Amino acid sequence: MTGEIAWPVNCAFHQDKRRQGVSLAENKQPETTARPATTEAPGGQAEKLEASQQASFVERQYCVFRAGRERFCLSVLEMEEVVEWPAVTRVPRTPAFLMGIFNLRGAIVPIIDIAFSEGRRPDLLPRHVVVAAREQGPGQDAIRLGIAADEVIGTFSSSEPLGADEAPREITHCCGLLRHEENRLALALDLKRLAESFSVGVI
Repeated sequence: MTGEIAWPVNCAFHQDKRRQGVSLAENKQPETTARPATTEAPGGQAEKLEASQQASFVERQYCVFRAGRERFCLSVLEMEEVVEWPAVTRVPRTPAFLMGIFNLRGAIVPIIDIAFSEGRRPDLLPRHVVVAAREQGPGQDAIRLGIAADEVIGTFSSSEPLGADEAPREITHCCGLLRHEENRLALALDLKRLAESFSVGVI
């Protein structure tokens, strides 16, 4: 095994061996909409029908990765980049899900293991860190959170809404299910809920 990522054809991440991380800033694309044909309707109903149809055809991009046995996904608009597993500094007296912190170009980023309940062998470290960025209020820097990933599968586009009703209720940081790769399922992460469920405090 060479340690390189086998990127799918439709993956928006392009490996650059000269860098540690794979930046998503250049790959983020604004959400696009398909304009379906409208039918004639009296009393301004045609405009309402068109707006409703456009809302259902919004195309969104998601990064799909595996943590433990489960596949997860996160909107690329909430991601900053994916990096190879870095040098991690352990933090004493912290929750079991906090694997440590690492330096990302001068910024200290905590790494959480969302599959920690499965039990991870000490000698079997994750391969990547998915760095998510949660925007704060005006004039405030975004909060970065690293998610340990055993495999980064790729990015996928979908115009279908996430299956919120199908999401497992016991996983509070999951907001729905994404269907991809011929009906494979990935748990969609809600970044706000994730930060609350895996609170690392002030580091």
